[in-house]
Amino acid sequence: MQILGIDFTSRPRRAKPITALQCTLLGDHLEAGALHRLESFEAFEALLERPGPWIAGLDFPFGQARRFIRNIGWPEQWADYVGLAQGLGRAGFRSALDDYRRGRAAGDREHRRQSDALAGAISPQKLYGVPVGLMFFEGAPRLLASGVTVAGLQRGDPGRIAVEAYPGLLARHCIGRRSYKQDTRSKQTAAQTQARRDLLHAVRGAAVQDRYGLRVSAPDTLADDPGADTLDALLCAIQAAWAWRQGPPQFGLPASTDTLEGWIADPGLAQPGQG
Repeated sequence: MQILGIDFTSRPRRAKPITALQCTLLGDHLEAGALHRLESFEAFEALLERPGPWIAGLDFPFGQARRFIRNIGWPEQWADYVGLAQGLGRAGFRSALDDYRRGRAAGDREHRRQSDALAGAISPQKLYGVPVGLMFFEGAPRLLASGVTVAGLQRGDPGRIAVEAYPGLLARHCIGRRSYKQDTRSKQTAAQTQARRDLLHAVRGAAVQDRYGLRVSAPDTLADDPGADTLDALLCAIQAAWAWRQGPPQFGLPASTDTLEGWIADPGLAQPGQG
């Protein structure tokens, strides 16, 4: 089975492309293959259009919290509110989220989905720091338009499957909360380099085999990138491979998955309350 691990960005360019790692899954053996650097959304859209069968793990939130959707008055169907967000345009979407936060009490401005809370992930409304809100805005409409099957959210082409990945969850399982990436050159450290090497070593060993049921083969060079985009793409591929082995229609997502919010594909979140 072809497995894709995709480290996403809300503004792809030469200096910071969308990074896609193509892998092959044979039984329980996941082998890393070709690395693709997608410098435009057009290239990302073309990747989604590739004929299957494949499953991709993508590192961005596919949905928003049900609480936010209800409070702001958006449609309570995933495809409908994704389409509404897209229709606002990037500036309009940003303004809608800024307006929503304004005047709300501290702690009630940005909401997390159930799987975010379990995984320790930030709110998909977040626009600053790591702008996962903009990643949702740029990524979710393209999944919708591509016609892929989006686990827990959209029935599409059964040969092209997308699951939401969160490499930080897998990384914490392997090396705890050690910092392993930094895009700013002046802030890159030897400790982060060692953390990436230790993370890759753990990924190729018992830490992943015991939890994800996979034997992983990947070259040492995947740990070279200080921003860890290539390493995160491998982690996304591992979560996608695990999801594939769980089988349709849920691909490892709980039966109770909220069809408005979606869910992160990971064995630690396979049942609500675990993580």
